Amino acid sequence: MNRLILLRHGVTEANRMHRYCGSTDLPLDPESLKAFRQRRKALTYPNPDGLQILTSGMLRTEQTLLEIYGPVAHDAERDFREIDFGVFENKTYEELKDDPAYQTWLIGDNEQNVCPGGESGVQMATRVLAALDRLEKDTLLVTHGGVIACIMNALFPDEKKSRYQWQPEPFCGYEVIWKQGTPTYRRIPK
Repeated sequence: MNRLILLRHGVTEANRMHRYCGSTDLPLDPESLKAFRQRRKALTYPNPDGLQILTSGMLRTEQTLLEIYGPVAHDAERDFREIDFGVFENKTYEELKDDPAYQTWLIGDNEQNVCPGGESGVQMATRVLAALDRLEKDTLLVTHGGVIACIMNALFPDEKKSRYQWQPEPFCGYEVIWKQGTPTYRRIPK
């Protein structure tokens, strides 16, 4: 693979409400989608011609692909879905702050701690990076903020950025190009 385009899905209601949302299959938020459509023509996304196009298969990634590129042929790769927050899924900090299981999960290494009934950051990263290693063709991937952060951290470890520093805004992402085996990137859209 010489080229990888990573795009984060658009805003969902869970994003707006600051809910832990990984495995819940939510649509894009109608008001946020309307705002995106109003500014879409001013944005330039990379041309997908010649690229394998993938989503995580979740509704929000499918809708985002359609909004940006129209009805293009693509496949879903479930291993590129967001972390599963288990029993914390679709809940806010305020709803969870007094839950002992939540407090235990927050303490210590958030990458190692497993969400009850879900997965840890390390487990998600293992799944995502294994899927990335299986990619052979140049690819456009519409996925999730945590997935993109995981991939970018793996490709650019010397930058020593946190997951939150790598996580792009909704409808945004990165274009990664390998030249002589070395990856470089730029933010998208323009």
